[in-house]
Amino acid sequence: MPHMTHDMVSALRPLLAAEASAEAYAYGAEPGDLEQAVWLRLLERLDSDGPPADPQNWLRRAVRSEARRNRRTARIEQPYGDQPAADDGPGPEQLALTSARHRALREAVRRLPGRCPSLLEALLSPKDLTYREIAGELGISQGSLGPERSRCLGCLRRLLTPEVAAREARG
Repeated sequence: MPHMTHDMVSALRPLLAAEASAEAYAYGAEPGDLEQAVWLRLLERLDSDGPPADPQNWLRRAVRSEARRNRRTARIEQPYGDQPAADDGPGPEQLALTSARHRALREAVRRLPGRCPSLLEALLSPKDLTYREIAGELGISQGSLGPERSRCLGCLRRLLTPEVAAREARG
């Protein structure tokens, strides 16, 4: 089975970029999209018929053909009139990332010493408890809640710093 070689890609890349740039805007396409479509057509051709006899000429014809196909497709496609084009809400990826961050935070809170886990869980509660309610629930004075919270948040910060730094270094 013939395959695309590094030399073939290196030789055709500048010509393809120039041809795609020249044709794209006249047909309402993006040059990168045309390039990608032509590379795919070349791979398919190599798989079925082998390399073209005149790669440069084949490439020019392929770019024009893809540009025309893109133009026809753009004319046929119509937006939905009764549905919004974009949803302003977070997408599935953002929801998954947010959920993972919340899970990591709650796991870190559970590893804190002393009363910190119960205090921070009360502060993070969806019930939106007041300081008075939290103090009554934990059996501590309302005046000591602020300093206790600061100490617990400092512990949490120290606990999360290595995890955050390690994740950033790998990514």
